Amino acid sequence: MIQYSQKCLKGIWEKGRDLAASTSKKVVVRRFDREPLAGFVNPRTYQLADGIELLTQAGTVQVLPYEEVKAVCFVRDFEAAPSEPGQRVFLSRPKTDGLWVRMKFRDGEVMDGLLPNDLLRTERAGFTVVPPNPSSNNQRIFVPRSALVECQVLGVVGSPLKPRKAKPAPKTQMEMFE
Repeated sequence: MIQYSQKCLKGIWEKGRDLAASTSKKVVVRRFDREPLAGFVNPRTYQLADGIELLTQAGTVQVLPYEEVKAVCFVRDFEAAPSEPGQRVFLSRPKTDGLWVRMKFRDGEVMDGLLPNDLLRTERAGFTVVPPNPSSNNQRIFVPRSALVECQVLGVVGSPLKPRKAKPAPKTQMEMFE
């Protein structure tokens, strides 16, 4: 259990934020001009009006401005987390349902991802995408809008407008009571 001193949490309690949630996720925050930061976030409340709220591994709470953040990578393990994500683009059309997007960052890097195909799940501060390599250490990646120059939709995978046709049953088996 993580314990905080009264002095550390005084400003947070006054603002009415709940830092001690029932769950926290491991993240690596990639920044434009600095080294990455590893820590924990509450997935429901980490996006503040002025930045990303991060509890570092040292136990300090930091609010990182959106302008400094390139991506927040939700990782499985800190030790396996490289500073740069592995596969950045899909090698072929993705199979998972969603919007296939290509994002171009301010520094020229290009990355693909899958957004949910539901406008009610969009976030005002940025986009949470599923990365191209599902077996990598990155499970999801949050990209702030201020980090992007361009976000292009490359395709809609699994559109609900076109129902999938059911495959006909094979005629190799005899019907009962024929």
